[in-house]
Amino acid sequence: VGVASQDRVAFLDKNGIEHFEVFFGASLLNAVCVDVNWRLAAPEIEYIVNDAQAKVLVVGPDFVAVLDAIAANLTTVTRILVIGGHEGHESYEDWVASFPADDPGAESQSGDVAFQLYSSGTTGRPKGVMLSNDNFFSLLPLAKEMWELTHDSVNLIAMPLFHIGGGGWAVAGMYEGCTSVIFRELDPAALIRTIEEERITHAFLVPAVLQFMLMVPGVADADYSSLRVLVYGASPISEDVLARCVEMFAPCKFWQAYGLTETTGAVVTLAPEDHDPAGPNRHRLRPCGLPGPGVELRIVGDDDRACN
Repeated sequence: VGVASQDRVAFLDKNGIEHFEVFFGASLLNAVCVDVNWRLAAPEIEYIVNDAQAKVLVVGPDFVAVLDAIAANLTTVTRILVIGGHEGHESYEDWVASFPADDPGAESQSGDVAFQLYSSGTTGRPKGVMLSNDNFFSLLPLAKEMWELTHDSVNLIAMPLFHIGGGGWAVAGMYEGCTSVIFRELDPAALIRTIEEERITHAFLVPAVLQFMLMVPGVADADYSSLRVLVYGASPISEDVLARCVEMFAPCKFWQAYGLTETTGAVVTLAPEDHDPAGPNRHRLRPCGLPGPGVELRIVGDDDRACN
């Protein structure tokens, strides 16, 4: 399709293997995968695809209606591929099957963009965050050091891949060669069954999902013995929900991760030793933790002066 180094390839679909085919396929060309937030309205999706100057757009079957609404207004897209087929556009599966699975041998530089995600920020339209190879390789080794991800881990990919907590977490596990279990639709009851059936060892979940899991009938009867590490973050968590989860999933290690898209994910973490609901330091369940390795942190007041 004529995709060159650092060209953008936009992807609009829920979690699935196709995301990783596009993500790693683009990286072999030194191109950039742009995962689009599928929860947005059609005009916002149109804006992101155009702002990224995407050359290719891959669309999942659930978003054909969105594609039909915006296709005529896409200013840089030269090829549209639809997973599952479409009467007006090429089938993703047929297109992939028409090419050999060869490595094109493209070279990349440490400062080249590897992944582009859009962060809404606090004002205006979504902003494209360009994460480089350096960004990823500065943090990926920490996944093994801190979260104990290894080649024999079974990693749950349940958060949306357009979010750094989804896509970044998935890449962290794949970097270590672990098995990835991909969840397309987030169903708390199915999540509990999957942990038991697939013998999940590692997971990243947001507090709302943990709270919903606690409400599932029979949650206390499931087998969580395979869980080694559970990382949570992306929003505040109540002390009660956290304490109940720590007790429910024991002896699984809990880590809180606080970060943002612009930092390629977590930069502040609350370690397992600070997750003791029955101990004298229960108050430590409330903070988001301490700066991670290689992180410098400065807290300032409204006047931009450092707080002591």
